[in-house]
Amino acid sequence: MPDKPFVINDRRKFTADGELRHDTPSAPTPEPTHETPAAEVAAEAPAVGGPRLVTAPDEVPPAEPQAEAGEESMGSAEDAADQLPALTADQIEQVKRAYDDTLDRLDTAIRSQNLGAEQPPPITFQSVVQTLFMQALMMLGGAAEPGQPVSVDPMGARQMIDMITAVVDKAKGNLSPDEEKFCESALFELRMGFLDVTQRLARQAAARAGQGMPGAPGGMAGGPSIVR
Repeated sequence: MPDKPFVINDRRKFTADGELRHDTPSAPTPEPTHETPAAEVAAEAPAVGGPRLVTAPDEVPPAEPQAEAGEESMGSAEDAADQLPALTADQIEQVKRAYDDTLDRLDTAIRSQNLGAEQPPPITFQSVVQTLFMQALMMLGGAAEPGQPVSVDPMGARQMIDMITAVVDKAKGNLSPDEEKFCESALFELRMGFLDVTQRLARQAAARAGQGMPGAPGGMAGGPSIVR
C-alpha cells in the first residue's frame, strides 16, 4: 500500500521579513446561534423543586394604611372597669374572712415573740390622710435637717396634694367635724409649702439667669436646692 503524501499548510500570517501574507486562509466564521431568552426558557421549564423565575408586575399597588396603635388602645383604660369580672357577695365575704384570720394569726405570732408589744392602732380615715400628708411634706423638703441643703420634688408633692384632695372630695358628707378640720388644715399647710418652694425655685432660676448678663448683680450659686 503506497504511503499517502503529507500536505503541509503554512498558517503563518507573516513572512520572514515581517510582511503580511495574503494567502493565509482566514479563520472560519462561526455560525450564528439562536439564543432563547431566559423568560422563554423559564416558561418552558417544568415546575420542579429548583429555583423559578418570578416576574414582578409593572405597577405595585399601594399598601393600605394601617390604623394607628393609639386608635386600637383608645378607650382601653376607660373600659377597664367594664372588663373586670363581677364578684359575688360570697366571694367577697370569703376573701375578707380569710384575710382577717391571717391577720389574727400574724398578730398572735408577733406578740408571742415580743412580749408586751402593743397591737398597732386601727387604720382610720384620718390616718390615711396623715400618711399622704407626711409623704407630700417630705417632697417639699420638710424632713431635712436644719442647716442642710434641701432636696425637693414639686411635681411629686403636687400629685400627693391632688390625691388628698380627691380622697377628701369623695368623703364629703361622711366626715366628722374633727376629720373635716384636720383635712382642711393639712391641705392648707401643703399648699402654702408648695407655693413657698416654687417661688424660691423661680427666684433662684432668675438669679442664675442674671449672672450671665453684663452689669447684672451676682445671684445665688448652685442648683435649685433650698436651704432653710
